[in-house]
Amino acid sequence: MTSQLIQLPYGRQPYVLRLQPNINAAVVHAPAGGQPISLTKLLDGALAQPVAAPLLEDAVHPRDRVVIAVSDTTRDEPRDAMLRALLARLPDDIQLSIAIANGTHGPCRIEQLGIGADLWARATIINHNAQDDRHLVSVGKTQRGTPVRIHRCVVESDWLIATGRIKPHYFAGYGAGCKAIFPGLGGNREIRINHQLKTQPGSRSGVVDGNPCRDDLEEAVAMLPGQKFLLNVVFDSQDCPQAAVAGDMFQAFRAGATLCAPFYSVTSPRTELIIVSDNLPMTGSLYQASKLVAAAAELLEDGGTIVIAADCPEGVGPVDTVNKAIYEIGLAPRLPSRHRIVLVSSLKPEQVAPSYCEWAPTIESVLADLYPAPRNVEATIIPQAGALIIKPKGLEQKIL
Repeated sequence: MTSQLIQLPYGRQPYVLRLQPNINAAVVHAPAGGQPISLTKLLDGALAQPVAAPLLEDAVHPRDRVVIAVSDTTRDEPRDAMLRALLARLPDDIQLSIAIANGTHGPCRIEQLGIGADLWARATIINHNAQDDRHLVSVGKTQRGTPVRIHRCVVESDWLIATGRIKPHYFAGYGAGCKAIFPGLGGNREIRINHQLKTQPGSRSGVVDGNPCRDDLEEAVAMLPGQKFLLNVVFDSQDCPQAAVAGDMFQAFRAGATLCAPFYSVTSPRTELIIVSDNLPMTGSLYQASKLVAAAAELLEDGGTIVIAADCPEGVGPVDTVNKAIYEIGLAPRLPSRHRIVLVSSLKPEQVAPSYCEWAPTIESVLADLYPAPRNVEATIIPQAGALIIKPKGLEQKIL
């Protein structure tokens, strides 16, 4: 028998994995997408038929203070197209702010967001810093005890418009929706308190209703003053536009999540070896790439190994956060009690050593060490793990 070659997303160049014959691997792919649909038509169509909300052009008045929240550079989204679609329906003389929903990531480089200079010129730019108390105001506390501190621009606005791309999120159910506002524009400490809800059983990828983390976020955003509106897009796993939704912050999001689910829901058997990877920016740092482990955790057999193939050009990330808030709180409860996690990246051993991962130079070296021929092993390879809602075969469940 000959070795098998499998190409994995990895940094700016793919990782060509050579599997020896004793590794019996099943490759899990996202469901096939549909034919690409014009993004402009999707956005215009959604804004022309908002869910449970009036048309923006009928509701927003001249001189209204309008904050439009856009995702930071850790998300791959059509920010420019969404902004242009919204502004085409808004009065020219609104008081516009564009707020970058950095969450706990810290201010980003706005030139990397793909937003045209003409749009920046029309707006006040808010590059949110969740640790800068000067711009944060308190608005109350949720029933679950999460204090809500938010950027001042939010409470001083007449209209708060959230944009984003709906895709699976490992503990909030899906990204986008109200997440652009909180945690996107929230305070660091308060975001961390909400994220502790990731330990609860319902806080899982693909779960919206009955998800404690999502419920808490939506309660926090509902507390905010001013009118709220949403514009979200749905792309398939090949990054082709498939749908857009607009309107009420919560009802429109649910409509979008329902449209999103079929593009990312898969099942797979449990195995003792799992290899996960994904494209940038998901694999820009271990902080982000840890989401790949969460997606595959339920598939791992006790005593098994997950190999993360992630270039991590931005490094590990804040080590304490990665080890405690992500691994101890978010990943370990989903994994079997005995497990190994190995990171294959461009990072040096000393960079990886403080993290929850073991270091390895290549995937092949991990496999040769753990499973030397002629020992055979069943493996699962998930090239786009961060985007998938994965359930073990036999344990499929309703995802909304």
